Amino acid sequence: MSQIFHPSTNTFSRITIFGAVFILAFLTWAFTVLDRSTYNTRAEQPREQPVPFSHAHHVGGMGLDCRYCHTTVETSSFANIPPTQTCMNCHSQIWLTSPTLEPVRASFRENKSLDWIRVNDLPDYVYFNHSIHIDKGVGCESCHGRVDQMPLTWQQNSLQMEWCLSCHREPEKFLRPREFITTMGYKPAGDQEEIGKRLKTEYNIQDARLLTSCSTCHR
Repeated sequence: MSQIFHPSTNTFSRITIFGAVFILAFLTWAFTVLDRSTYNTRAEQPREQPVPFSHAHHVGGMGLDCRYCHTTVETSSFANIPPTQTCMNCHSQIWLTSPTLEPVRASFRENKSLDWIRVNDLPDYVYFNHSIHIDKGVGCESCHGRVDQMPLTWQQNSLQMEWCLSCHREPEKFLRPREFITTMGYKPAGDQEEIGKRLKTEYNIQDARLLTSCSTCHR
């Protein structure tokens, strides 16, 4: 019986198989890069707000503490968005006729909240508690970045699970004394990991096995 396939078919088959492997590897790499990209995570992209609030001015320039506006971060799972009254504590005295601040004045007059756009917005299936992180020595800057340098607010980190787990696996790399929680540009007074290990014991932080358990963040 004559040969059905030409001998060159073997070469073609090898090229096709190896080519498919490389294509699949490339597609996997491309998907991973896209999934972690700022395009997908929206990290480092300023959010448009009803009022162009500048943390760089209020925090970096004037030195306001995070807790002046976000009053519940130490006691609640939710970091509150400040009411208009907080803004008017100052702006009933200064910049009284600024067109930029008219939405703030209108909100106060009409007793209607401003529709702020949440910047760091986790999915509904993720449980996150602000107060426990602050109590355990995780600084605002660790998650939110240098907000004191943000003229408009953006999400600093990806907020993807691998980013959360990097801290939960080795919290000693990120911990700081509680008195420096809101400090921007914090520099440890010594070796960070040595300080972190001491604080991990002092603040009674659980081991990595429990911190990386699914039920810790997904309830």
